[in-house]
Amino acid sequence: MKILANDGISKSGIAALETAGFEVITTKVAQEQVANYINANNISVILVRSATKVRKDIIDACPGLKIIGRGGVGMDNIDVDYAREKGIHVINTPASSSDSVAELVFAHLFTGVRFLYDANRNMPLEGDTNFEGLKKAYANGIELRGKTLGIIGFGKIGRSVARIALGLGMRVIASDKFVGNADIRVDFYNGQFINVEIITEPIEDIFRHADFITLHVPAQDGYVIGEAELMAMKDGVGIINASRGGIINEVALIDALEGGKVAFAGLDVFEDEPKPAVQVLMHPKISLTPHIGAATLEAQDRIGTELAEQIISLLKTENT
Repeated sequence: MKILANDGISKSGIAALETAGFEVITTKVAQEQVANYINANNISVILVRSATKVRKDIIDACPGLKIIGRGGVGMDNIDVDYAREKGIHVINTPASSSDSVAELVFAHLFTGVRFLYDANRNMPLEGDTNFEGLKKAYANGIELRGKTLGIIGFGKIGRSVARIALGLGMRVIASDKFVGNADIRVDFYNGQFINVEIITEPIEDIFRHADFITLHVPAQDGYVIGEAELMAMKDGVGIINASRGGIINEVALIDALEGGKVAFAGLDVFEDEPKPAVQVLMHPKISLTPHIGAATLEAQDRIGTELAEQIISLLKTENT
């Protein structure tokens, strides 16, 4: 049985699948050729990340497909309900990349409170001629310890963010339509741990009380944060989005940055991927990464292994 990992898969995932008797193909097939390739090569399973889309047209054109797998959390690039109506299994890896995304959130947070987004642009240009001037410009950073972090979306990634925040000594508040409360276990290197119960609050409370806000929600029909929500936030708030593009109104965000309502933003995802707005890319108060939240070696290894385990389990069950 053949598996097309069109957006790649870790070596550990390939090894597990090959040991179970599957043939894994990692050839990158262009989006418009995916259906033809699946049929011509008798592919039973297609694995994707963010790049490849598996929509109704591919599902209809490929009756031999048994499984569609997404290496990651969100599945907005797959017509999930339609695929399942057609009897195709749709799987993902919701836990594998949580810690990687959470760590990137804090990379952006530390970057924001110490002005690294701007210092890293200006030091190569002026570091040898205006060192003292730059030192003065970036000397008013703040610490994260003791500040309040608001988490919008308290699923697996949101909880991983909470663990790091609690370990740093931050106060954590969270909002989620589907989660009432959660026990967050904070583990330490020596085997010790503490449990902290977080009771979720209305999103309006996050806007009112949080010094920093990070979003961890699935794709939405509209904005989670627009002009009204930005105006409801504390002055000088920092905003991080390593979730999905299109959940923050980027025009309103830039206006809030210009007006000082928002001190800085960290964006890993954008409304117009893969061609983010130039105004966003060039803004001096935005820390930027190109949708790499889950892109650590450890996360990709876990994703490949988890996908392999699910595929093996599903297809063995079908064949017994």
